[in-house]
Amino acid sequence: MSGHRSERLNPLTRRTLLGGAATLLATAASGCELLDTSPAGETGSGPGGGGNRPKEAPELARLVKSGDLPPLRQRLPREPLVVEPVSEVGHYGGEWRTFIQNPGGGEVYENIGYETLARWTRDFSDIEANIATWDTSEDGTEYTLHLRQGIKWSDGEPFTTADIAFVFDDVISNEVLFPVFPEWLSARGEPGTFEAVDEYTCRFTFPAPHAFFPYWLARAESAILCGVARHYFEQFHPKYNDDVEAEAKREKFADWNSRYWAMGGGGPGGLECWQNPDMPVLLPWMVDTPLLGNRLVARRNPYYWKTDPEGSQLPYLDRVTIEVVQSAETAVLRTTQGEFTLPSTDVLTPTNKPVFARSRAGGDYEFVDQMTSDVNNGVMVLNLTHKDPVLREVFRNRDFRIGLSHAINRQELIDAVYQRQGEPYQSAPRPESDYYDEQLAKQYTEFDVALANEHLDRSGYTDRDDDGYRLLPDGRRIRINVEMPSGFDPTYPVASELIRDYWAEVGVDLRIKNEGSALFWERLFANEHDAVIYTAESGLRDAILDPGWFFPVGGRCYYARSWADWYGTRGESGERPPEAVRQQMEIYDEINATMDVDRQRELFMEILGISREQFYVIGTALIEGRYSIVQNRMGNVLNPIPEGSLYPDPAPIGPEQFYVRS
Repeated sequence: MSGHRSERLNPLTRRTLLGGAATLLATAASGCELLDTSPAGETGSGPGGGGNRPKEAPELARLVKSGDLPPLRQRLPREPLVVEPVSEVGHYGGEWRTFIQNPGGGEVYENIGYETLARWTRDFSDIEANIATWDTSEDGTEYTLHLRQGIKWSDGEPFTTADIAFVFDDVISNEVLFPVFPEWLSARGEPGTFEAVDEYTCRFTFPAPHAFFPYWLARAESAILCGVARHYFEQFHPKYNDDVEAEAKREKFADWNSRYWAMGGGGPGGLECWQNPDMPVLLPWMVDTPLLGNRLVARRNPYYWKTDPEGSQLPYLDRVTIEVVQSAETAVLRTTQGEFTLPSTDVLTPTNKPVFARSRAGGDYEFVDQMTSDVNNGVMVLNLTHKDPVLREVFRNRDFRIGLSHAINRQELIDAVYQRQGEPYQSAPRPESDYYDEQLAKQYTEFDVALANEHLDRSGYTDRDDDGYRLLPDGRRIRINVEMPSGFDPTYPVASELIRDYWAEVGVDLRIKNEGSALFWERLFANEHDAVIYTAESGLRDAILDPGWFFPVGGRCYYARSWADWYGTRGESGERPPEAVRQQMEIYDEINATMDVDRQRELFMEILGISREQFYVIGTALIEGRYSIVQNRMGNVLNPIPEGSLYPDPAPIGPEQFYVRS
């Protein structure tokens, strides 16, 4: 094989996103319980030997001494991954307390579940080796992975390529468990193949170049590859257990695959993983109190395979407690009382920031900045592939969308909803992105009612009813139901109400529908919606990796689901899109087959140019000023913290090296 070993890929932005300095802001809280931090255990300058600092947590040292746990040198890999602390080497003991608002596995994953074969660098500027390094063939069709030798699951069993083979061959390739083979393990719609070369070497081969495959190895979708232990999950699979169906029935499951998923077979990204304390993991902490109610407690994994620079096994913290606090009022109150570090972002809104600011001294916490890759809060997304042919024709009319855009008083909206933070902006890469296109970002953002009416008249809908609302050709009022997931973002309802008033002024009737999250997503992916209000994501270097806001592709395309489905299935389902959209899809295929980064950027700018001409969605305001909260006694918390749809913050900044200051 020709190619090269890659532990770091090319830089993702034209400048260092964090300005080069990882400033430590203290964090942790007066409400944080400190456990025993007295020196104990093996000492030494490397894993398990020499020196004065303890090389393992006191609780683990006691288990070794009693014979209930193997010595540290037998638990660590031959070459542990050494984690550079954000600020300083920490010490053992203490607890991280945080909360989530929805009892789903995704939010837990974003805190303590992120261990993938590759991982994002802390500053979100690149990816780097984690569990594996990789060699890439020159044409991008073959990737050979080299696992870190000696990594063990939390029950002490070795992690090898046999685990990845089980996931690829028996889970992902099983049509009962995965009716649709994952797109990220395919190239040009054709599945890739997997080969376990030996215990620590494996190979993924694709029928066409797959330039971004290493990036997928750092994304949440790939967590299943190193999140499902073969030795544990074989018992729930019919290939390895002839009685699996009968056992499932006895345990009141509908079938074997329901039981398989319920045991956590989807990996750390699923809720079930956090409900099963018997499930082996490769994570810093493992389930102690399962998330069956409103609280998860995770305790230290004695086989965790990372150390600090002085050879002390991580994590420093004894445990993590994650509560489910669904009441926003309760969550804000408890946060102001200093109970949580890095709480759920759902309550970290611009309107709540003054409340948190007033309580900093009493709560013993401080703000840290968040460097977001999200672009635009409150994007109005009309369904261009609507099932109603009359509404579909209206929504596809570019002049209609331009008119609605000019009707929005963005500065008033920014002042009222976003605490004067932000600027008028469309759905476009952020100004600091290597893909910034000023015209795409700023077009049609001028508030001008006369110009709005001019475009709406030009679209052909000039007839109005007695209340001044424009009419469809069949005599119905132009009425748009905008849907939003209940409780997802408190700014959505307020922004929608303002936009409703703006659009009423130009004769378009907007109705607001706040609905449960499950119903919202069900309707959206069934293409049942008129419109949604949502946040445009992936506005930094991740724009090219997750470009659904710029042309119809993937799960983030909320404005043309049928076109995105056509592209994802290579025409087997969905609706054949117009020529301009197909041109974008062809260019993106070329990007995926191009290993040259400069050429990738050149091609992606062509996609953005077409997006500028098509004007798919109506943006409102560029997101600025996001923040989080950390207790002053918590050390090694990065500032600023990157965040975005592909960056499962805060996990990539390294919670395993958080520690509680004495």
